[in-house]
Amino acid sequence: MKTKILLIGLMFTAMVSYAQQDAQFTQYMYNTINVNPAYAGSRGAMSIFALHRTQWVGLDGAPTTNTVSINTPFNNSRLGLGVSIINDRIGPTTENNLATDLSYTIPTSETMKLSFGVKASINLFDLNTSKLNPAQQDPLLLGYNNAISPNIGAGIYLHSDKAYVGLSVPNFIESNRYDDNDKKVYKEKMNYYFIAGYVFDLSYNLKFKPALLTKMAQGAPLQVDVSGNFMINDKFTLGLAYRWSASASAMAGFQVSDALFIGYGYDLETTKLDNYNSGSHEVFLRYDIFRKNNKITTPRFF
Repeated sequence: MKTKILLIGLMFTAMVSYAQQDAQFTQYMYNTINVNPAYAGSRGAMSIFALHRTQWVGLDGAPTTNTVSINTPFNNSRLGLGVSIINDRIGPTTENNLATDLSYTIPTSETMKLSFGVKASINLFDLNTSKLNPAQQDPLLLGYNNAISPNIGAGIYLHSDKAYVGLSVPNFIESNRYDDNDKKVYKEKMNYYFIAGYVFDLSYNLKFKPALLTKMAQGAPLQVDVSGNFMINDKFTLGLAYRWSASASAMAGFQVSDALFIGYGYDLETTKLDNYNSGSHEVFLRYDIFRKNNKITTPRFF
C-alpha cells in the first residue's frame, strides 16, 4: 500500500509541477473528435460515441476516464457540429471538460476533402485535498482553489473514405491553476496532435489500416502511438498498438449492425510500472444515425 501511495504521489507531483496532458486513449482512431474539431461531421452521419477507460488496474488512485460525444453534418451544408464531455479522474483530482466543435469542409478532389475546425471548451478542475496523505501534503496545495477555465482550439483534417491526416491544438490558452511567487501548481499547457491513417484493401473481405498519433506538450514526454487494425468481412476488427516507451495494446471490435459498433482495448505496460498494476481496459460504442437514402454501403474504419 505504501508503494502504491508513493507512486500516486509521484505521478501527481509530476503532473502539477510541469505540464498537464489531455486525457489518454488507446483507441484514438475512433475518438478523433476529442483531439481534432475538424473531424466534426466527417462521417456523413450523426455519430454518437461513448468510452470508458480504466488505467493501471490495481493501482490506488490510477486514472479513470469517461467520455461522451456527438457530432453530425449540418443539413446539406459544408458545416459540421460536435459536442463532447470528458471526465478524467486521477488520485485526488477530477477534471470535467465540456467542448463544442464547429467544422467547415471544402472538397479538394473527387475523393478528398479538407476540413477546418474550431473548438470552444470549458474546463472544471477540482482538487480534493482531504484525499491527500497528510505526510505528503504541500503547503501550496492546502491553499489551492478549484478552478474553471475557458479555452479555444483549432485543427485541420484532410480525409477520404480510405485515408486521413490531421493536425490540431485543442487548447491554445495556457493557464495556471495556482501561481504564487513563480511556484505553479497544475500548469495547463498546449497539446499538439498529429494523426494519420490509411486503409489498404488486401482482399474483397479483408482490410488493413495502419494509424499514427503523435502528441506533444511542453514539459511532458513525446507520445507516439502506432497501430495496425484488420477488418474482416466488414464485421470484425482486430489489431495491435504500441505507445512508444510506455505500453503495448490489443484491440478488438464488432460491427453489430449498420449503425452500431462496439470495441475493446487492453494495454500492458512496458515500463517498471507493470510491476504494480494488471494493465488498462478501454471499452467503447459508436452509434451512427443515417439520413434517409444516405446509408453508407460498407462500415467506415475511422
